[in-house]
Amino acid sequence: MQHRNFQLFIAGQLTSLVGTWMQTTAQLWLVYRLTGSAALLGIFGFASQLPLLFLSWLGGYIGDHYNRHRGVITTQSVSMVLAFVLAALTLTGEIRGWRGAWVVIGIAFLLGVVNAFDVPIRQAFLVQMVGKEDLPNAIALNSSIFNGARVVGPAIAGFAIAWFGEGWCFFLNALSFVAVIVALLMMRIPKTEMKPADESPLKSLVQGFHFAMGDLPIRSTLLLLSVLGLFGLQYSVFMPIYAQDILKGNARTLGLLMSSAGVGAVLGALHFAARTNYKGLARWIGATSTTCAIGLLIFSGAKVFWLCAVVLFVVGFATTSQMAATNTLMQNRVPDELRSRVMAVYATMFMGVQPIGALLAGGVAKRIGAPHALSVFGSLVLLGSLVFVSKVVARTRQVQTASQAQGSGTR
Repeated sequence: MQHRNFQLFIAGQLTSLVGTWMQTTAQLWLVYRLTGSAALLGIFGFASQLPLLFLSWLGGYIGDHYNRHRGVITTQSVSMVLAFVLAALTLTGEIRGWRGAWVVIGIAFLLGVVNAFDVPIRQAFLVQMVGKEDLPNAIALNSSIFNGARVVGPAIAGFAIAWFGEGWCFFLNALSFVAVIVALLMMRIPKTEMKPADESPLKSLVQGFHFAMGDLPIRSTLLLLSVLGLFGLQYSVFMPIYAQDILKGNARTLGLLMSSAGVGAVLGALHFAARTNYKGLARWIGATSTTCAIGLLIFSGAKVFWLCAVVLFVVGFATTSQMAATNTLMQNRVPDELRSRVMAVYATMFMGVQPIGALLAGGVAKRIGAPHALSVFGSLVLLGSLVFVSKVVARTRQVQTASQAQGSGTR
């Protein structure tokens, strides 16, 4: 927080992200209220994340060859316009029935396109605000702000939906973007030499992917993170079903459940930010992934509010710790000229697979029910975690054996 630009960034993000979580919660509730369809909730998640799978590499290309500061301002401005459009359509009564739900899904898809550019550019932009030495703490603090908003946003949305309706959540989110845009405009970013765009975007993508897959620690942690994105994070798709059908609650119940996960996520991010030693990240990633899987299995069978809230708190803590550790490990190992492109690989393999998971979640839940679907997904995350942990343990033993052998040879 000693960096002025990062102070401005955090202040703007805190306000904007509260609005973003309000909008996400309200969109989920609105789609389910209009249709009562678990499958359509899955389609909503699919549409909102699908562009990350196909377009984040282009965002990484732009982030490595053009001004990242201007890029973030542009993506935030477009997101603000889309939020105003959604608010206007909802408040004027144009969003109703199945047709209205598909309009909400369509706007979610457009926001996903914006995020496909925003995520890799914004992640790479962090190093320009704080420098590489303070980057791990900046990543963790940025995650804390994201998940702090995840606590406040859904809770506010739950009450706002009950009192005023979903449209005002969308309107408040649109206004919140003003704060982050103003903060970005107030920054003084030193000019950096950007590499000329002398290769094609496709070749640029291949370079980033080749580096990520050629580095063993990055490759293994990214594959595990993909399992989390594909299966582990899909519990959020089921939240309206749990709130209304299993716990017999309402929009406020939904907000409180999502906020429980958010509280855990904030503490997980702050716990990671407080670390001064970043050794043993792979073991930490394996432990948090395993914890998340066990939490999902417990949550799948829970039928009382307090147990759901406690388990979601643990899941939020574990998933955020895993994401922050993976991000830190990657950014510490990647050269700056490839940073945006490798972060685009991160976005593709983590966020990009989430739409596929959301579509699977909706389809499986329609056939066997949300609790059984979540149980299956939690089991798959546990399997991936155990495989990762076994490989990490084996790798650690190999390194220790090699070190001991080298030490004996020296003596």
